[in-house]
Parts: sequence; structure tokens; C-alpha cells
Amino acid sequence: MIAEFGHFALILGLVFACLLSTVPLLGAWRRNRDAMALAPGLALGMLCMVAISFACLTWAFLQDDFTLKVVASNSNSLLPDIYKFSAVWGNHEGSLLLWALILCGWTAAVAIFSRELPLLMLSRVLSVMGIISVGFLSFSLFTSNPFAHNLPVPPVDGNDLNPLLQDPGLIIHPPLLYMGYVGFSVAFAFAIAALLGGRLDAAWARWSRPWTNVAWAFLTLGIMLGSWWAYYELGWGGWWFWDPVENASFMPWLAGTALVHSLAVTEKRGLFKSWTVLLAIFAFSLSLLGTFLVRSGVLTSVHAFANDPDRGMFILVFLALVVGGSLTLYALRAPAVSSRVRFEWVSRESLLLVNNVVFLVATLTVLFGTLFPLIVDALGMGKVSVGPPYFNAVFVPLMALLAPVMGFGPVSRWKRDRVARWSSELWLAAVAAIACGITLPLLNSPYNVWVALAVLLAAWLVLGLVRDVWYRVRSGSTLRAGVNRLTPSYIGMVVAHTGFAAAIIGVVATSQYNQEHDLKMMAGDSHALAGYEFRFLEVVPIQGPNFVADEARFEVYRDGELIAELAPQKRRYTASGQVMTEAAIDAGLFRDLFVAMGEPIGEEGAWAMRLHYKPMVRWMWLGAIMMALGGFCTVADRRYRRQRSSAPVKAGELAGAR
Repeated sequence: MIAEFGHFALILGLVFACLLSTVPLLGAWRRNRDAMALAPGLALGMLCMVAISFACLTWAFLQDDFTLKVVASNSNSLLPDIYKFSAVWGNHEGSLLLWALILCGWTAAVAIFSRELPLLMLSRVLSVMGIISVGFLSFSLFTSNPFAHNLPVPPVDGNDLNPLLQDPGLIIHPPLLYMGYVGFSVAFAFAIAALLGGRLDAAWARWSRPWTNVAWAFLTLGIMLGSWWAYYELGWGGWWFWDPVENASFMPWLAGTALVHSLAVTEKRGLFKSWTVLLAIFAFSLSLLGTFLVRSGVLTSVHAFANDPDRGMFILVFLALVVGGSLTLYALRAPAVSSRVRFEWVSRESLLLVNNVVFLVATLTVLFGTLFPLIVDALGMGKVSVGPPYFNAVFVPLMALLAPVMGFGPVSRWKRDRVARWSSELWLAAVAAIACGITLPLLNSPYNVWVALAVLLAAWLVLGLVRDVWYRVRSGSTLRAGVNRLTPSYIGMVVAHTGFAAAIIGVVATSQYNQEHDLKMMAGDSHALAGYEFRFLEVVPIQGPNFVADEARFEVYRDGELIAELAPQKRRYTASGQVMTEAAIDAGLFRDLFVAMGEPIGEEGAWAMRLHYKPMVRWMWLGAIMMALGGFCTVADRRYRRQRSSAPVKAGELAGAR
């Protein structure tokens, strides 16, 4: 009964989405105030229905309702309740319903927190989001119904959740990733609404910017958690594999980063208006492309959800309609609203333009590397693979090119600046950065030129920010007054750029100084790695809630002093019989010690073991967290809470409205 109720609520959610996508939009066309005023209520009604549907599916998982195909295929009666809950979205149908729920949540958030927007603009934005909701709710109901009862004999205990997904990472990573993916639909909706109204002005950018920053911050956290999850769960010790589905989330992030900076120029100077709209379309289109790649079966990956051509065709047609329709509208409207403002090549605008170009080229590079094998295979030209050597060779130099430009950005001026002023402001930071790049890598032997370059670039970024913050603070009448002058938007920029510098150090240091040993060990053996001694004590059996495991016990010593006890496991899950590796990690700010068990080999009691020394690996994730916090911080800026006064409706815009 609960399942039928959830199915009915999902149908009602689609009805609300259809009404939201048509009634307010027709009201905006006919200038009918009553019809436009229905948009917020319809958005909230759609959210309520989809939330009820999601709650019903969650209840079915928690109650082991194996009459539902999705529950029987992705859960088990022995599964701990916390994993039964996360199993709701650990499959194609449930994850798509979560996607739809988050989309409805974003739509309702815009309806609630954007009441100061002109009614005409708000109704168009919500209608565009309603159109997107129609697509995804239809996808869920007609091709991926989570409430399907097509099992003639329900299993007694269920088939179990994939052991890879029986991890806290599943609880946090997909919802955060979807918050970012789907959040770009808000930027897309604002862009399309602005095109429909023919008003690509600074006010449009101001309305769109906080939503875009929040979506970008969520996506940053989602990607970071995915990297961390892969690092400790897969047992390989890697944190990024350039997997096609990893790329599917990374491409919207790259385009979204360009969009965040382009919106700043549009808001401040009224420049790049058409370009900013195109970036908004591009970022959301890449989110839809990622959905297609994950759910169409064209990719084989540990991340992929489905292998169903019909589902892939549905999302491909939807992608074509959204992208084709939005680009057609852009082609018709954008030339009429192009920017007329000028700027000098030595200015903040030009630096942000370089930023946009670099991120766009990086996005296209990753897009080409991801799609090229699929295109070659579709043309019958054989199978090719594009792996880390390609991505590292083309992506890393682009990021190295970006870092010097970022150092000039905070101190540069809008419209016109001088190279001589940049030199006078930043010469001390440049000298100090060079000194850091030369001396700091000497603390580790052997000296590594790539680490030296990373330290140089990171120090250049941070010291330039410190110089600019100090200049702004000391310009106040008192120290406190100077600090109070720092806006949340500026503080967010400083935090995010500092996070980028930390990520540079983490990526390069762990890539260059990582040490890994694969060896055979027996109880009583010890092995030295990077100045640490790993002592293998014993293997003991462990009984888990739904698995049995062999657990190895290690002690790690440094200069004769015990510093860590590690216990990696080799698990066999009861329901599926699958075997999984659970790595053991002693984490630290400056290094990780990592042990993973392989298979028993050769003589009695011998095991394959993988030992890792990972210097500075946590700095990558710390940097990503700082970048996300910077994105969230910008939303607290007061100017985003005064939207109506800063962008009044044109006189006569609602003339004749009823």
C-alpha cells in the first residue's frame, strides 16, 4: 500500500511539474499576474509530492519490502539500517528519484528565497525549472519506475547492495554531487529567463550569482568526497583515475568555475553577457551529458548505474531538446543584448577572460578525452582507450598556466590598470614565492623540480592574497574598521583561492613523493618504507553484521616508537559472496600511511600486502573543502539580499497585466 501511495504521489508530482512549466510561462507571455503568481505554489506542491514519493521508497527499503524489484535487487534483510537508507539511491531508479527530489528542492528554494525578484522574471525562472522537472519525472515514471512490482516470486532476503556501496561515502557523496549537478539548473533557468525577457543586464547576473556559487560549492564537495571515497575504499591507494564517470562530474565543475568568474564580470561591469549565458547553458548541458553517460550503458565503470539503451535514448533525446532549444533561443536573442562596455587589456576583466579561456579549454580537453573512445567505437573503428597519460599531459600545464594569472587577479583594477602598479604591489610577494620554491623542497630528499614549481605557484597565490588583504585592512581608520570592510564575497574569494593553492601542493607532492610497495608478508615479518617500519603481527577472523573477514594486524614504528596500529580487512559478504578489500589508513596532515590486503598466496599464512606512504595527500581534500567554503561564504554578501531595489522592473513591463 505504501508503494502504491508513493507511485501515486510521483504521478501527482509530474502533474504539478506540467502545470508549473506551462501556466506561469503563458502568464508571463500574456502579462497575466494571477497566472504568474501561481508559480511558487506549484513549485512547493511539486516538491511535496516528490518528497512523499521518496519517503515511501525509503520506507520500503527500511521495511525490506522485497515485492518491489528495486528493493529486492539492491538490499538485503541483513543489511544494517544505515545502508538500507543509503541503498535508496544506490541504484539507478532510486538515484534518479533522488535527482528529481533535489531538482524540486532547488525549484522550491528559488520560489521561497527569490520573492524579491520581479514577478515576471520569477515566473519564467520557475517555469524553465518546471520544464526540466517534467523531463526527469517522466524519465523516472516511464523508463525507471522505482515502484515497479514485476517479481513473480519475491526473494526471502534480497540480493544485497553492492559491497562497494556499503560505506558511509554512499550516504554523503551522491547527494552532495547531485546538489551541484542539479544546482546548475538554476543558473540555466535564470539564463533562459533572461533571454526570454531580452534583459541580460547586471541585475540578472546578481540574481543568478549566489545560486551558481552554492551549486558550484556543493559540486566541489561532492567531487572531493568521491575522490576520498575511492582512495580508502577501492584499496588501490589512488585518489583520481580519470575514469569517464569521474570526468562526467568534473566537466560541469570546470565549466561552472568559468561561469562563477564570468558572472562576476557581468555583475560588476556589464561585460561578457552573452558569453555568461552560453556558459550557463554549457554547464547544465554537461550535467545532463553526465547523466546520459552514467545511465545509458555506453560506459563500463564502477560508477555506472544502468545498462539499458532505452533509458539512454530517453535521456539523449531530452539532452538534445534542452541543448538544442536553449542554443536556438540564444542564437535568436544574444546578438541583441551583446555587451557595449570596453576595457583595456591590462585590467581585471582581461585576467578573468584568461581564466575563462583556460577553464573552457580544460573542459573541452576532458570532454574530448572522454568521448573520443565512444565515437571511435560507434563508427566501427575499433576500441581505443584514453587514460591518465593523455589527461595529465594536457590538463596539468593548463592549471600551471592559470596559477600565475590568479596571483594578479586580487590586486588588479577594473576597466584599466598598469603593469607598473602590479609590479610595485607584488614584487615582494614574487621574491618571497621564488625563495619558497627554492628552499622548501630542500626539506625533503631528493630535491624535486616539480614540487619546487608547485610550491612556487602556491606561494605566489597565497602571498599575493596576503598582500591584498593587508592593503585593504590597513586602509581603514582602525584595524577593526579595516577588517569590517572585507565583504563576504571578498572573503570567499580569498578562502577559495587559498584552497586552490593547497590543492596544488597536495596533488604535486603526493604524486611525486608517493612510495608504494607490493610484497608478500607473513605474520612476524616487517618492512621499512619511507622511514617507517611496518610490522605484520597476525591475521584474525572477524564476524560483521553481513560479512565475515580476515583482519591483518599491523604496528607501525618510527625511530623505534610505536605511532600507529592498522587493521586492514579482506571481507566476504554473506548474501552475494563478493570479496572486498577494506584498507587501513593512519591519516595525518603531512602524510598518510596506507595498508591494504591482497589475496593469500603460496605458503601457509602468507598474504599479498600493499604498503603506501602518501605525503601531503590530505591537502588536496582540505583545499577542496576551502574552495567550497569560499563559494558558500559569498552568498552572505548583503547585495544579494537587496535584489528588487537594485533591479526594478522597467516601467510598463507589466502593463495590461490582470
